[in-house]
Amino acid sequence: MKQGLIFNIQRYSVHDGGGIRTLVFLKGCPLSCPWCSNPESRKKVEPTTWIKNGRAEIIGDWRSVDEVLTEVLKDEIFYRTSDGGVTLSGGEVLLQSEFAGECLKELKKLGIHTAIETTGCFPVERLKKISPYIDQVLFDLKIMDQSEARKVIGVNSEQVQENFDYLLTQEHLQVTPRVPLIPDYTTNEKNIQQIIEFLTARQIKEVHLLPFHQYGSSKYDYLGWEYKMRDVETLSQKELSEIQEKFEAAKIVANIDGLE
Repeated sequence: MKQGLIFNIQRYSVHDGGGIRTLVFLKGCPLSCPWCSNPESRKKVEPTTWIKNGRAEIIGDWRSVDEVLTEVLKDEIFYRTSDGGVTLSGGEVLLQSEFAGECLKELKKLGIHTAIETTGCFPVERLKKISPYIDQVLFDLKIMDQSEARKVIGVNSEQVQENFDYLLTQEHLQVTPRVPLIPDYTTNEKNIQQIIEFLTARQIKEVHLLPFHQYGSSKYDYLGWEYKMRDVETLSQKELSEIQEKFEAAKIVANIDGLE
């Protein structure tokens, strides 16, 4: 039986797709975003050990599709009454695309709305295999410049764009672009303008902006890793409004929604 490595299941979320949702976090991510708020999900698809409150904890449980379904169906009443559903997050969902696809397929059979969060950092073939079972894709656009994206987060921005464009051809699903607003990385004027131009060229009329926060900083301590964003301040309301206004000047509705 196919298994996936899960490091968290979060209930009653309202920021990761429509309605009330359950988030299933899949472990593993090849990127190296300095601001990552789930560092325990990074690197290989294998359990991670961290030291919390002086005790070693193993992060990540191997679960079958049936086991995941049993968990998420405990909240089915909330999906039905709020137009919610299940969102697969990470890590990077596409790293465990076969397992993700099996989960999504079974959820669709049950008539449950499905969504994934992705950075589109793998070849488009992985998306093609699972896209028939997805209703919504929450797609992160981070650093658009090719050389800067490779240097900072280790992503091929051309591949990201190919995935995004493929999803736009899938009429059955909703593509929701999201921009994590990370000081000095994604919020500079050049990057914001490149994102605006990218969305405008594709006639995208809405984007979700995810303000930077420090909520994951303690996890780096548990892992014994350096957290490079420790002294970075969150954006002020004025700064957020200025970025929002740039999108809206381009006739793109910019919702400040949830946290990165």
